[in-house]
Amino acid sequence: MKFACLTAGLVAVVATSAHASIRITEVMSSSNGLGSPTPDWIEVTNYGSSAISLAGWRIDDGSFNFAVSAALNGITSIGAGESVIFIESAAGAGIAGFRNHWGGLAGLQVGYYSGSGLGFSSGGDGACLFDSTNAILSQVNFGAATSGSSFFYGWTSAGTLDSTYNGVVSTVGSIGTQIGFSSTGDTGSLGTAIGVPAPGALALLGLAGLAGRRSR
Repeated sequence: MKFACLTAGLVAVVATSAHASIRITEVMSSSNGLGSPTPDWIEVTNYGSSAISLAGWRIDDGSFNFAVSAALNGITSIGAGESVIFIESAAGAGIAGFRNHWGGLAGLQVGYYSGSGLGFSSGGDGACLFDSTNAILSQVNFGAATSGSSFFYGWTSAGTLDSTYNGVVSTVGSIGTQIGFSSTGDTGSLGTAIGVPAPGALALLGLAGLAGRRSR
């Protein structure tokens, strides 16, 4: 019975903190593409220790307004430690071309969104994720873009932006341990993020915390 209670408590801890482990880790607001720009896109990373469902999740730009947000489509869940991409594309029609532009992106999930007024401004904007209850999961602001370069975001273990990486326009190999690459005029780091814990790490921390509380 004690083990069952402990297990139930751990599940509750993981469930409550699950959405808090979602971070926006990269944004492209001004693709260059040597005359054939690819869509605006956003990278989302799960820093948690278990997969998270995206049912009912939505995206907005710098207005951070759920009422005018758009649904995220094409990806049902993000695995522990996984980074995924969402592009601005009606019905996902641009996904194949986007993958081709970036060299295929094998093994990387690419979803989509579309809606009136949702394009990221190259002169400065923001991005915001909502869950199905209208709660903000993660949001970032960015200034004027360098054409063909993405904004890359690092996060601390406390869930705050890491000033070492916050809003840095990415260039190949210049941001910590991130794996950047260029593709026909664009530079980014799709599918990688800084400081993602090993799968299971947060669950073990949660278990340790519960054990500590029981011993007092």
